Amino acid sequence: MSVVIPVYQGERTLEALLAEIVPLTIDSHSAAGWPYVVTEVLLVHDHGPDNSAAVIHRLAQAYDFVRPVWLSRNFGQHPATLAGMASSGGDWIVTLDEDGQHNPADIPSLLDTALAQQASVVYAKPSNAPPHGLFRNFASKTAKKMLTSGSGGPNAADFQSFRLILGEIGRSVAAYAGSGVYLDVAMGWVADKVVTSPVELRQEGGRPSGYSLRTLSSHFWRMVLSSGTKGLRLVSILGVLFAIGGFVLALFVIISRLFSGVEIAAGWASQMVVTLLIGGAILFSLGIIAEYIGVAVNMAMGRPLYLIVSDPADGPLGRRPVRPNRRPGHPAQVTNPPPTPSPIALSPAEALTDPGKTDS
Repeated sequence: MSVVIPVYQGERTLEALLAEIVPLTIDSHSAAGWPYVVTEVLLVHDHGPDNSAAVIHRLAQAYDFVRPVWLSRNFGQHPATLAGMASSGGDWIVTLDEDGQHNPADIPSLLDTALAQQASVVYAKPSNAPPHGLFRNFASKTAKKMLTSGSGGPNAADFQSFRLILGEIGRSVAAYAGSGVYLDVAMGWVADKVVTSPVELRQEGGRPSGYSLRTLSSHFWRMVLSSGTKGLRLVSILGVLFAIGGFVLALFVIISRLFSGVEIAAGWASQMVVTLLIGGAILFSLGIIAEYIGVAVNMAMGRPLYLIVSDPADGPLGRRPVRPNRRPGHPAQVTNPPPTPSPIALSPAEALTDPGKTDS
């Protein structure tokens, strides 16, 4: 596993977080018997306001598995996470926050969920309320529900910064994701199966949040813009509805004058009909233009037509659990080992003409 931690204000929390990751750097087994080991922790320095750089230098000297990733300036959490993912080399990538609210001890349970459900992305699903305050939690939950219902894409309510990603999926997303693309939306474009695993969030390590109302609003808007072009199609739908409304109003005016004798103010009916019809035509035309803009937006964001991956049976999802032998001095036993290939049967003529074949 590769653990990616974007660092913005980690001066007071990084050392304690790394101390919790140390036990995971030794060959271990999860509760379901899957072998795992954290081989590298990538600390991505995102130029925060504190002295995180000195802490990263100190941790890199103390632990050989710590790999600093230095950005040229502050880019934000998601670009920093993408930079760490692109620099990783593990079969699995774990992303978590620097503030200590994510417990590294939950990483094995994320792995168990991924392998049990054959999922390429596992989000940690908080079993308790996030420690961000009532208003922020309500706003975040409402915004994600609105995005999910409006975009028709992946379930945004599951998006969390604590996640387990199949390595080749994460590195591919980091390679093609364009500027301004929301990381979790980009993973939804190519991930085969996305699931959640319950965890309990902790407090944020006694430091203020790096997100203001302005940055959170910008964060949400980027998620909306990168979630797809369905928002642009609303313009076309709105235009059609206006045109239908104008047509229905025209029929109502004509039928009222002919059959019911209802008097309508002179000029009002024709004005409303013309306004609705012309407004509908304009909005429908803008909707067509928006469709072309949507194609250009998808190209600019780098959304791929396809993603070629290796055979899942040969990768982390196809591996078998290893049960450690409980008796001391005995090596771990492999559960359900792969069958030994049978020898190739050769005819006497083949054996004489090519004796080397008998070795196989």
